Amino acid sequence: MAFDRLLTIMDELREQCPWDRKQTMDTLRHLTIEETYELSDAILEKDLPEIRKELGDIQLHLVFYAKIASESGAGSPDRFDMADVLNSVCDKLISRHPHIYGNVVADTEEQVKANWEQLKLKEGNKSVLGGVPGSLPALVKAMRIQEKARGAGFDWDEKQQVWEKVEEEMQEFKAEFNAEANETINPERAEGEFGDLLFSLVNYARFIDINPETALERTNKKFIKRFQYLEEQARANGKSLNEMTLAEMDVYWNEAKKDV
Repeated sequence: MAFDRLLTIMDELREQCPWDRKQTMDTLRHLTIEETYELSDAILEKDLPEIRKELGDIQLHLVFYAKIASESGAGSPDRFDMADVLNSVCDKLISRHPHIYGNVVADTEEQVKANWEQLKLKEGNKSVLGGVPGSLPALVKAMRIQEKARGAGFDWDEKQQVWEKVEEEMQEFKAEFNAEANETINPERAEGEFGDLLFSLVNYARFIDINPETALERTNKKFIKRFQYLEEQARANGKSLNEMTLAEMDVYWNEAKKDV
């Protein structure tokens, strides 16, 4: 009932509202990305009322895209509507879960993931990594690449091996960028070694069930709150940060750490 109501409202807006009539998939794209990040923020904050709101916004976007596609010329092979979208994902879920809807046995999460990747290859994907979107943020992409490689059986056996790789990459990076020396470094090689180090840290995080994107974003938020406390305290004492020494700022920073 509620979904039918949304579809009806979308039809009315597309017909009657100048702004809604003007939108295309291209103009909606950046707005959808923004809504997705707003949902992500709400999830990290564990703000259920905000999550409900943002889910509604994203659902509106999904319906909007389907509405635009349904307006393609009659008989066009590319034309689809919301029913086609929902039936397509239902069909995919059934085909990708043969351990539920077929005869395949998969008793563990790892077996399910491995089956999922093999089924995608049978459906036409040329590479296990082909399903990783090129526009993903690098940190998220590293995690997804590693997860998909694991689904194909390419992975370390023990987390100790992964940590040894982290230490190895750390030493290689240090060799390219030694903070204790004043030697000129090769920026390109240093960047490459730093990338290898980050990739190995993401790999280790995966082995100990830490999502690196979530971990870094929580640290970002923590830093922002502490820094804003520092700014507030400085203003309350009639000072600006530019006028303060690092030692003076550290006093407020340590106060902030007690609460955040």
